[in-house]
Amino acid sequence: MNRDRSVLVIGAGIAGLTAASKLAASGLPVTVVEARDRIGGRIFTKHDPVLHAPIELGAEFIHGKPPEIWDLLHHAGTKITEVEGQSWCVTNRQLRPCDFFSHMESILDQMDDSSPDESFLTFLQRKFPNSTNDPALQEAKQRAVGYITGFNAADPGLVGVHWLVQGMRAEESIEGDRAFRAKDGYESLLEIFRREMALSGVTIRTGMVVGSVKWQPGHAEITAHNAQGALTLAAPRVLITLPLAVLKAPAGEPGAVHFSPALPRQKIEALAKLEMGKVIRVVLRFRHRFWDAISPPADKTLTLSDMGFLLSQDEYFPTWWTTMPEKLPIITGWAPFRSAEHLSGQSQAFVVQRSLLTVCTLLNVDPKKLEDELDAAYFHDWQADPFSRGAYSYGKVGSDGAQQALASPLENTLFFAGEATDTSGNNGTVHGAMASGYRAAEEILQGLP
Repeated sequence: MNRDRSVLVIGAGIAGLTAASKLAASGLPVTVVEARDRIGGRIFTKHDPVLHAPIELGAEFIHGKPPEIWDLLHHAGTKITEVEGQSWCVTNRQLRPCDFFSHMESILDQMDDSSPDESFLTFLQRKFPNSTNDPALQEAKQRAVGYITGFNAADPGLVGVHWLVQGMRAEESIEGDRAFRAKDGYESLLEIFRREMALSGVTIRTGMVVGSVKWQPGHAEITAHNAQGALTLAAPRVLITLPLAVLKAPAGEPGAVHFSPALPRQKIEALAKLEMGKVIRVVLRFRHRFWDAISPPADKTLTLSDMGFLLSQDEYFPTWWTTMPEKLPIITGWAPFRSAEHLSGQSQAFVVQRSLLTVCTLLNVDPKKLEDELDAAYFHDWQADPFSRGAYSYGKVGSDGAQQALASPLENTLFFAGEATDTSGNNGTVHGAMASGYRAAEEILQGLP
């Protein structure tokens, strides 16, 4: 009987770090192999050198009060602040406080996962045909589509109603309608895992790109390479935490991993039922909070000084948010789905310039004045990143059970974690990824001889 208890973890995203920490704390030798030169995966926190504020290029918000995140941050004494601020909308070039939420929620509440699955667009057309061309209903439908594409980074013509309902149900159980931030951003969470893994002796090899996984029951070998050459590592158990789009990448593509033998049919079918959402985000730091002095034309007694979110139908950056309740001269632009497709692959200069033009249009600001106000810009193209190939996953029509199939271990040898494998309805979230890491670690521990 093989008494080797070592585990190889492919990927140092939050799912891999969570699993590695739990496994090492249980006494197992753990090696984590990561393609990037940093840990965190789609958590990517930078720190602005002037304001000493966290700049999130990946995950930013803590959605609700998931225990996976809150328990660790509370134990570490990390300050957590709830996101606040007013929501403003630009409709037909008119700036006004948003008043569509109740109408949009009444549409979303009509979704049902007990009926046959359908895409969100099909659901809208079937339940809300709007034969009378009611402008209020039409706007509510547009806002509902904007929410699905913005929050889930999903194609509304592909995303399944069943998946959306299961996600909304999971959010309700943790107050997911509320959002929070940690004082130093998600770097606070990474630092907790750095300390835990250092204490438990986890080996982390960054800058190692895994190209292949060769396996048979009870034994697996991974081949990775860096600038110095190739390396082969072996263990009886390998945990794979690659993002969905990397698992789906065709052979020969940058970042793609070859499995020998190939993953079984059930895994391939599960991958086909899931899709990777697309997002581009840009973070702009200005010399001053210029929006503090802006008022809507209809009411000069109001200003945007308490603006938390700015929503529009802009082709490039339909959603913006500030650092509220902290009043820093920083604003983040969010470009999901089609907007991300327009911007992905472009240079940072192009993306920043495009974002500034959007802000000028939405807030009626002189472009020259805004350019003079800009001090710094931060940007990362997750679609062009070969080790993510997108933002986060969603389920297509008929994806019921796909996450469970993708998460299922193979021959007590290959194990799977990552937000796309979460089975609790929290796909696309940090806490969903963490839950999958804990789940996979428990599967490994239970399968030990």
